[in-house]
Amino acid sequence: MANPVDPLQQHTGEPEREHRPRVLKGGTVITGIQNSEIAVMLRNQHAGGAELKIPLEARVPDRFLLYVPLDGVAYRCEVRWRRNDRVGVQFTGTEPKPKLHYG
Repeated sequence: MANPVDPLQQHTGEPEREHRPRVLKGGTVITGIQNSEIAVMLRNQHAGGAELKIPLEARVPDRFLLYVPLDGVAYRCEVRWRRNDRVGVQFTGTEPKPKLHYG
């Protein structure tokens, strides 16, 4: 009789984290306030969100537009978590390239 417990797939009781492919892309947080662009780096990205590395002194609001030139898309984002210079965001939609952004 085979052992039903696979040691490689033991459940720890914690929710499984979605696989997030690592990336290294530049992006810009656009808050809609005059002179409000903040340069950030995307550290990982998946269909539902991303992890951003932000300058320590930056103040990122709970909701903002993230323009990623490499993707040619602006993602509407909501902050899910914050840790030091990292912010996890959930994508809530997309928009075309912002007209006021030069990148």
